[in-house]
Amino acid sequence: MVFLANLVLILLATTLAGHYCARIGLPAVLGQLLVGVIIGPAILGWVTMTDFIHDMSELGVIILMFLAGLESDLDLLKRYLKPSVLVAALGILVPAASSTAVALAFGLSMMESIFIGVLFAATSVSISVAVMKELGVLSGKGGATILGAAVIDDVVAVILLSVMVSMIGGSGEGSASLGLTLLEQLLYFISIFFVVRYIAPFLARLGKRLLLPVGPTLLAMILCLGMAYIADLAGLSAVVGAFFAGIAIGQTSVRHEVNQSIEPIGYAVFIPVFFVSIGLNMRFDGISSQLWLIVIMSVVAVLSKLLGAGCGAKLANFSLGESAFVGAGMISRGEMALIIAQVGYQSQLIKTDTYSALVTVIIITTLVAPFLLKATAQYVPKNNEKV
Repeated sequence: MVFLANLVLILLATTLAGHYCARIGLPAVLGQLLVGVIIGPAILGWVTMTDFIHDMSELGVIILMFLAGLESDLDLLKRYLKPSVLVAALGILVPAASSTAVALAFGLSMMESIFIGVLFAATSVSISVAVMKELGVLSGKGGATILGAAVIDDVVAVILLSVMVSMIGGSGEGSASLGLTLLEQLLYFISIFFVVRYIAPFLARLGKRLLLPVGPTLLAMILCLGMAYIADLAGLSAVVGAFFAGIAIGQTSVRHEVNQSIEPIGYAVFIPVFFVSIGLNMRFDGISSQLWLIVIMSVVAVLSKLLGAGCGAKLANFSLGESAFVGAGMISRGEMALIIAQVGYQSQLIKTDTYSALVTVIIITTLVAPFLLKATAQYVPKNNEKV
């Protein structure tokens, strides 16, 4: 029953950290992220990443992104599709080019450097979603743009990673595998239309007829987990599937009932474990030998996303403040970058010492993001204000 002791410790620590961070005006998410660093292998070593914590954290980020989809305005997402594309494009190109250049300057091989560029082109919006929900700016112009751009980022990063892994694996078989993956992803995005238009409304009606107290919520979770699993099979991140499942249920009459049922248990158990799991990946072993790479890469990773994605928003006629908010919302690399780093390490695209340094940089960017989002949120309207 050690897993119960770990869970109690995580929930107690995140509750206290979140409360005191909120009390001094910082995002509660920041305290929960720091808990993972403090109680994890980096400092105290009380909790390590186990299969149980990993699975709980996976459910946590899936629920978090499902709730983000529930609160998203589909018309608003469509309206800001062009800004999302511009933000994603510059938010990929600028970090990819600058991170590759830094890696080359530190004497890493061309393959390692290109992989690092792909890694820091990715965005993990789950942390930003939690902060935006806390600040009340998720369902607005900036939030819609960040969510749309993050989905595009996710798809492009997965495709680029697939290309690199295919190149390592051999041209013929790799090309065929890449082509199949792209086809599966295309079919998946096409299927989303049918889910939103037909399947989600059918499940909502069916849920109301079930002789169960939470019928609509049960069927909504089945749709969420099912779409997350199929997205993973198609080579996408599971959070993409969960996000679009949330959007689909968000267009039905059971939207508020589902939200009221899932949000409490999500934020009470699963989502805090996800935040802690990010910090559990941090290690200080051998950090001195890679210190300058970590420092410079961290600065470049933060600034390149802030400026790249921010310039994309400015080109879409956002104000300077709104552009800064969008750029800040794209900084966090979180679990998406950790997954890419793990795949790259297993595929021998990067060496062990480089992998450790990159994980540290990923966590640093994830810790910085809430600060910058909090600082720039004053420039965007709240959820209940006109966009």
